[in-house]
This record gives sequence, structure tokens and C-alpha cells, in this order.
Amino acid sequence: MVYLDHAATTPLRAEAREAMLPFLGERFGNPSGLYAEGREAQRALDAARAATAERLNARPSEILFTSGGTEAINTAMLGIAYAMRRAGAGAHVITTAIEHHAGIHAAQQLEELGFETTTLGCDGAGRVSVDEFARALRPDTVLASVMLANNEVGTIQPLAELAAILREYAARQRHRVMLHSDAVQAPGWMAVDARALGVDALSLSAHKFGGPKGSGVLFLRRATPFRPLLLGGGQEMQKRAGTENVAGIAGTAAALALACEGVAERVARVRALRERLREGILAAVPDAAVNGCRTHCLPNNLNVSFDGIESDDLVARLDARGIAASTGSACSNAMWEPSHVLLAMGVPIRRAAGSVRFSLGEGTDGADVEAVLAALPGEVERARRAVAAAR
Repeated sequence: MVYLDHAATTPLRAEAREAMLPFLGERFGNPSGLYAEGREAQRALDAARAATAERLNARPSEILFTSGGTEAINTAMLGIAYAMRRAGAGAHVITTAIEHHAGIHAAQQLEELGFETTTLGCDGAGRVSVDEFARALRPDTVLASVMLANNEVGTIQPLAELAAILREYAARQRHRVMLHSDAVQAPGWMAVDARALGVDALSLSAHKFGGPKGSGVLFLRRATPFRPLLLGGGQEMQKRAGTENVAGIAGTAAALALACEGVAERVARVRALRERLREGILAAVPDAAVNGCRTHCLPNNLNVSFDGIESDDLVARLDARGIAASTGSACSNAMWEPSHVLLAMGVPIRRAAGSVRFSLGEGTDGADVEAVLAALPGEVERARRAVAAAR
């Protein structure tokens, strides 16, 4: 199989699997236990927290482990917004039209709970305007949530610039706005330095960088207002109740450490493969168009629209040829819904409905790219004929 859907999930690293295995067997203790087995599990938890903090340039006390990126995003947005409103700071939230659905639905939940939200648009490359962000700030704004790198087109947002605007705003207005970022797609492809980015909260998902599914990370800067969403015991420094997934956390820390090593070399190699794929597709397939930004983009993401097809049909045809890619659209309740990200970028519906995402990974090689280029033109042509015949 030629696997080009690494933005959806990545293979579990062997080192992460090895780190997990002891806690799936003989080292089964509950970290909250006061006996030897519990203390052993707690030491492993502490070591993973310290290692994760080091990779994110954070303090161990600022690292919370969650069940994945979705929980981390929801926990950050709702937990910070609740706490800020409770402190009387206001009830206005800024977000963007190109967030992952975990962020979009969290913002909708906040609206149902009485918050007001401002949703920023983007340009044709998928970049949020720094000036529009600044204009959206209000005396009652308590939270801004802007993803670091988009999961559909790979566009990287000017997060450090947005953080600087918030610092200037706080100094001028004596009103602080918290900044959260969904950084799920970033590890392994760019630096994820919480201090340099200037964020108050940052969310990660382990299975996007070679860790296990069902494990995530939330960086929560010290002294950031926060109200826990999961209530019960005092785990995770009383910020996230529930017995910790020690095996998953151990695998997460191991995978993140490896993802943060050799980034420059990995980026250079995979970017070259991505560009070969891009140039080959545009040369071989009439009316193909690339979506996204060429200068501020993850090196492994290529989103292409093919005129006159339905993307789920093309993905299925590629699958039959042993090639895994993903549709840029979602099918919900039997209703065709083009990608909200592409529509926000101004991509016409017809083009958005025929978009496919190829996301390369650490194990992708030149043979994978050539296999796609050999199969894709014919499958696009057959998909176009199928659409024309159905009309």
C-alpha cells in the first residue's frame, strides 16, 4: 500500500510501542496508588511529563495528558472561557473559519452557553489576517483560538504575531486575552515551542506524530485561568480527573521526542517529494489546481482539486489501486458538503467538491510518489467520465 494520509493518522513508532508495552503487562499499577506498583506508575508518568515539557519548552506542571487532540482542544477552549467569564472578564471568543471541527464545535457550544463568538475568515491561501484579528478584539474578549497549521491544506498561521498583538493589547487596555492553538498537525514538521509561539494553551494528538491513538497533550501556561471539565479525582494536578492512561502517555512522550529530532532533514526530504508530486500532477492532469499556501505551509501536505469529479469517488478508485489518500470533503447525512476550509478560502464549490488531500510522512519515498503519478491521471479521467455519464 502507498500510504499518503499521514495527516489523518501515522504508523505507531516502534520506540513508542516499546515504551508502552511494560504498562500493558506487568507494570499495571494505578499512579494514584500508594504502594510500590502505584509509585512505579507515577514515576513513569512524571518522566513522560518532564520529557514532553522539555520538547515543548514548558514546565512539567504545565503539561496535561488527555484522551487525544479533540479533548485537549475542547478542554482548553471551554475550560479557559468558563474561568474567564466566571472572573468577570467577559464572554467574547475569537476563532477562525478554518479550524478543525473540534474547535468549531467547541465554539458553537460556547455560543449555546451564552458566549458571543467572532469567526475570522482567511485569504485564498488559507492565512488569517493579522489586522483583522486585531480589529476583532473587544473589551469583553476572553479567548482567541487559532490553529497553528491547517489539517486540510497545511497552511501555517502567523501565531507568534497574533500573540504579540495580544500582549500589546493587554498592556494598552489592561485586559488580557488568552490564546489557544490547535497544533495537532505541527510536530515533526516544524518547531512547536510554546514559549516562542506565545500561547497560553496548545493542543496535540499523539497519533499524528507516531504515538498511540487515544492519547493527547494540553499545554496550559502557568496561571492561565482554567476551570476543569472532567470532575472526579485529583489527577493531572486537579485539572483533568480520571485515572491516567500510563501506557498511552509513555508512548506519547517517546513518539514526541523522536518527532522533534532531525526535523530539518525530514522537512527537506519530504518537501522535495511533495514538490515532485505536485509538479507531476499539474503536468499530467488537465484542470488540476493546488489549494493552499506555497510559502507558509507544512512540507508534507498537498491538497489538489480536480475539476469534474467527486472526490470520494476518486479516493475509492485510488484505494482500489493500493493508494491511500483522503477526500477534502465530508459526507454527512447523505448530503454532500464541500470542505469548510476550502470554501472559507474562496474555492468554488465545484472545485472544492473534487479536492483530494495527499499527506506524506516520514516513511514516504520516491517510489510512492511515482506510483501515485502512474495511477492518478487514468483514475481522474475515469472519475470524470463517471460523473459525466451520471448527468
